[in-house]
Amino acid sequence: MCVCVRKRMEMSVQVVTAKMAEVELKDINSRSLPAAMPVPQKEEEKSAIKSQPAAPSTSPAVSPAAKVAAVPDAPTLPSPSPNLMKMPQASVLKRTEPQHNGGEAFTNPDGTVTEAPKTVKKQIQFADQKQEFNKRTTKVGRRSLSRSISQSSTDSYSSAASYTDSSDDETSPRDKQQKNSKGNSDFCIKNIKQADFGRREIEIAEQEMPALMALRKRAQGEKPLAGAKIVGCTHITAQTAVLMETLAALGAQCRWAACNIYSTQNEVAAALAEGGFAVFAWKGESEDDFWWCIDRCVNVEGWQPNMILDDGGDLTHWIYKKYPNMFKKIKGIVEESVTGVHRLYQLSKAGKLCVPAMNVNDSVTKQKFDNLYCCRESILDGLKRTTDVMFGGKQVVVCGYGEVGKGCSAALKAMGSIVYVTEIDPICALQACMDGFRLVKLNEVIRQVDIVITCTGNKNVVVREYLDRMKNGCIVCNMGHSNTEIDVASLRTPELTWERVRSQVDHVIWPDGKRIVLLAEGRLLNLSCSTVPTFVLSITATTQALALIELYNAPEGRYKQDVYLLPKKMDEYVASLHLPAFDAHLTELTDEQAKYLGLNKNGPFKPNYYR
Repeated sequence: MCVCVRKRMEMSVQVVTAKMAEVELKDINSRSLPAAMPVPQKEEEKSAIKSQPAAPSTSPAVSPAAKVAAVPDAPTLPSPSPNLMKMPQASVLKRTEPQHNGGEAFTNPDGTVTEAPKTVKKQIQFADQKQEFNKRTTKVGRRSLSRSISQSSTDSYSSAASYTDSSDDETSPRDKQQKNSKGNSDFCIKNIKQADFGRREIEIAEQEMPALMALRKRAQGEKPLAGAKIVGCTHITAQTAVLMETLAALGAQCRWAACNIYSTQNEVAAALAEGGFAVFAWKGESEDDFWWCIDRCVNVEGWQPNMILDDGGDLTHWIYKKYPNMFKKIKGIVEESVTGVHRLYQLSKAGKLCVPAMNVNDSVTKQKFDNLYCCRESILDGLKRTTDVMFGGKQVVVCGYGEVGKGCSAALKAMGSIVYVTEIDPICALQACMDGFRLVKLNEVIRQVDIVITCTGNKNVVVREYLDRMKNGCIVCNMGHSNTEIDVASLRTPELTWERVRSQVDHVIWPDGKRIVLLAEGRLLNLSCSTVPTFVLSITATTQALALIELYNAPEGRYKQDVYLLPKKMDEYVASLHLPAFDAHLTELTDEQAKYLGLNKNGPFKPNYYR
């Protein structure tokens, strides 16, 4: 009995549903379309419509699909479901030829023609635009969006690719004759036309370099560097430009080359050349270009340097090798890198250092700020711009736990990476352990790590044996100054294939298909592939400026032919110039407190051996 009742109920539901669908159909068919002007038709179309067979009158309702089928050339559609019956009336219209007003017309089931709303035309245009966009994307080479963004990230600011005319890329600056607006041609850069862009970047850097700007303002009237002829070899960036212009404001003449073939900002070099500085540098120099630029700075008729500002020791080495007689008039050398300082100490030990030298690298303001805080931020920037790598969960080995290694390790740990540290110094090794890092030998983890970072300033830290054992896709980079930490030369062999991925990123592929990702060909990652925090560079640049002033103005006999550290009083002065930027207020010692500590109320507050 229950079964019969159930069947009757199902039949009733089906009948009700059918009637509802029929009502919906009638309701749809009974709706009148907006009145439209009849469109003249050709005789062939009229006869075709008249010849259509009429729908049987016995049918209670004619489906829209049937009416569409009755129109000539219309495709046969499947019978729609009741839900589709609620579609707008336009779904049963046949598209005809475009009208004179640019729109389209649709033939109604009763033979009348209605113009489509203008929005249809806009939709069709959008579709065309979308197709055209797809075509353009295909022409580019089907690069992914992430690849395009990454390329823009690595090219902007530090590489100045956005300002570079691609037509000039194939021409070496050495083969071009350029002049600035004043007719001066004593420079060699990529493109003097980029000067306006470089000037804007220099102006931005000035806002983040308060100490240099304060020094320029305070000492400009005294001209403590009047008569100084400074030859420099550093990274040519917006921050270096602020330093160079400060030195010029203090009375010095400057000639400059780049200490790294990848770190030059072309637009900044153009701005300096436009300002009258003798600059010889561009991004992407060859090794031959590198030494040629240094020689052009030094070997010039009627001009001889009396001060050297070096970063890495290459300029000092070149003068010793090619023009040793120049040291008779040179008053001193200022060196800021660990590599260059090592070279100076070697010269001093061998008795070959014939002028005083200032070790800026080991000054407190350089070690505790530039090396630590700068690298803590720029390591992430350089890796992201070049590889788009996610740091969380990655295994990273940092070779060296000096101030650079400390900054890199802290940044990667904060991003969720598993960080290992290698170190030769037991004191630094103990610091690494107490900071929560596992101290290992490189050969213990080389097979499993995802990223290898060198921060030692030494040579052959990562040799071919380790490179052979790395996992597929391992990222290898250097945060030390010199390009000798990674044995890149051992990778240039016939059995290995080099594949350029993008600027400063290479795949080195082994015969079995394994590949590593080598960044900046083993050169300094942050200044080659990204940028560094301007404020931190202000501290280092101010220290360099004060060291130049000290050596240039020191009375004869104060400094002998040896390597010196910057006096702590100057370190503290550099730090004090930056405090107003943080609205910081120093506490002053009372006379009683100063007497108790045995200090002068105005400093220095640390002994000279403090680092």
